Amino acid sequence: MERSGEGGRRMLADLLDASHLMPIELLPAKATECARAASFRQVLIYVADLQRTVLRLLPGDAAQGHETELPIEGTVAGRAYQYTDVLPAAPPGGGVSEWWVPLLDGTERLGLLRLSSERDDAAARADMQALAALVSLIIVSKRGTSDALARLVRARPMSVAAEMQWNLLPPRTYADGRVTISASQEPAYDISGDVFEYAVDGPLVHLTVFDAMGHDTAAGLSGALALGACRNARRQGAGLVEKAEAVEAALLEQYDHQRYVTGILATLDTRTGVLQWVNRGHHAPIVIRDNRWTSRLSCRPAHPMGTGLGLRSTVCEEHLQPGDRIVLYTDGITEARRSGGREFGLARFTDFLIRHHADGLPVPETLRRLVQAVLEYHDGRLQDDATVLLCEWIGPHPEPADTAADLTGLSTNGPCDDGGPAGDAVR
Repeated sequence: MERSGEGGRRMLADLLDASHLMPIELLPAKATECARAASFRQVLIYVADLQRTVLRLLPGDAAQGHETELPIEGTVAGRAYQYTDVLPAAPPGGGVSEWWVPLLDGTERLGLLRLSSERDDAAARADMQALAALVSLIIVSKRGTSDALARLVRARPMSVAAEMQWNLLPPRTYADGRVTISASQEPAYDISGDVFEYAVDGPLVHLTVFDAMGHDTAAGLSGALALGACRNARRQGAGLVEKAEAVEAALLEQYDHQRYVTGILATLDTRTGVLQWVNRGHHAPIVIRDNRWTSRLSCRPAHPMGTGLGLRSTVCEEHLQPGDRIVLYTDGITEARRSGGREFGLARFTDFLIRHHADGLPVPETLRRLVQAVLEYHDGRLQDDATVLLCEWIGPHPEPADTAADLTGLSTNGPCDDGGPAGDAVR
């Protein structure tokens, strides 16, 4: 990929410098101002809503007169989002081209830039992607404190339990060259007892799904307590059995056998592909291999955490092959049903994952479509929380990162200004 020229480096350095003391509401205008150094005329920022069905325009002076909401299905913008491709937003006119550029935090899809450019070459593409990467980092750094952004990505009010859960969970997508991880949850605005967790510790990847008893705020509190106890034990070096026991102890202390949580606690050693897991009264994990072969991993389950039944936990083990996908899920995925109809079912669930992976879809897009299919099968409303966590083991050695641009040697210019010629791209 072409290197950014002086104009591109100036654009990035100035926006980074401006971002430290900038509320997110000023980001579109400031990004447009700084982007002029790289011969970009206008920058619009669209972010995906919570359920990944529409893209919403971040308000600002530059946004006047543009569509405030775009569907992900059936639009060019939506295709750029789904496949993380840079795509033309409009036919070139008057020496200006317009582009949709994905906003990515690592591999988490945040939304898109709509960008007007006076340049249309490889170096311009590099500058577009570099700008998108920096805008993504700025959004991530500010979304935890921005109620304006939180409201923008919501289509309706959120329950108290869902508010707690979404603020506890890690990002829904992660990749580092050894693994790709993605998760989805529904009903997004009323999720209560389901939680997922993943964490990386050197060569080890920890994967967890919990399903708390009930579908109310109390279930949300139980799930949050389970997640907190699990994290606390893991960060003190506890193994799989010890983490499950720590969750049980916390639930018994707080609820005295009145609430319980089922779950799978797993650890993948990325050096060897060895997956170890403990089943605490939960659905068995699934492994998908070669886009055609699936297996439910058998492991004697112990009792749900919080019941204190005293059944012994068993650590089970599976040797994975590079490219294998581990799937953890809760019963809301497979047991969703139409009124008077059959359940969505395990066979339909695994077949969906296999078919859409064979289509070459990214893992996050496969899960987005899966959740939409489950919702449609259940006429748009679920009676139970539905969570799926999918981890693909790529192999023991991290793959080289595919960087959007070489961002080394950024200049330390002052704040953005409107004047001055744009630097030429280095070819």
